[in-house]
Amino acid sequence: MDHSCSSEYVWQLELRSEPKRVSANFHEVRLPRAVTVAYPREPSSLLEEWERRDVFLVAAQEGRAVGYIAAMEEPASSLARVTDLVVAAAARRQGVASALLTTVQAWALERGVRRILLEMQAKNHACIRLAQKFGYEFCGYNDRYYPTQDVALFFGRALK
Repeated sequence: MDHSCSSEYVWQLELRSEPKRVSANFHEVRLPRAVTVAYPREPSSLLEEWERRDVFLVAAQEGRAVGYIAAMEEPASSLARVTDLVVAAAARRQGVASALLTTVQAWALERGVRRILLEMQAKNHACIRLAQKFGYEFCGYNDRYYPTQDVALFFGRALK
C-alpha cells in the first residue's frame, strides 16, 4: 500500500524566540504546485511499531486491505493517541478514513478514554481537514518529531 499522499497546502511554522518570550504561529500556505508527501515512518520499522499499539484496525473492500489505523492508549492521562491512519490512493475520498476514525473513537469510549489525539505531518492537508471535520482542534506541535525531521501537528478532542 502506498503510504504517501499529495498536498497543495502546508501548515507552515513561524517560530520566534525573544528573551522571556517564545511564540509559535502556523499559517496554512497554498503551495505553488502539489507535492508528494512521503510517509514519515520507515517502512522497515512499521511492523515493530504496530505491535506496540493497543489497537490496529484494517479496512477492507472486496477482500483487499484499503486502509488501516493504529492507536495506543495512555491510561494515566485517559488519552488515546492515533499514530497511523493510512488509506490506499484508489480508496481515498470514499469514507474509509472516516469509518476507521469513527471505529477507533468507539473503541476508546468503550475503554473509558476521555480524550483522543491525532498526530500528523504539517504537510498532510487531507488529514488536517479530516481532523477538523470530526471536531478535533489544534492542540500542539513537535518540530522534527518524525525520523524524516518533519513537524508533527496534534489535534485533540474530548470524547463523550
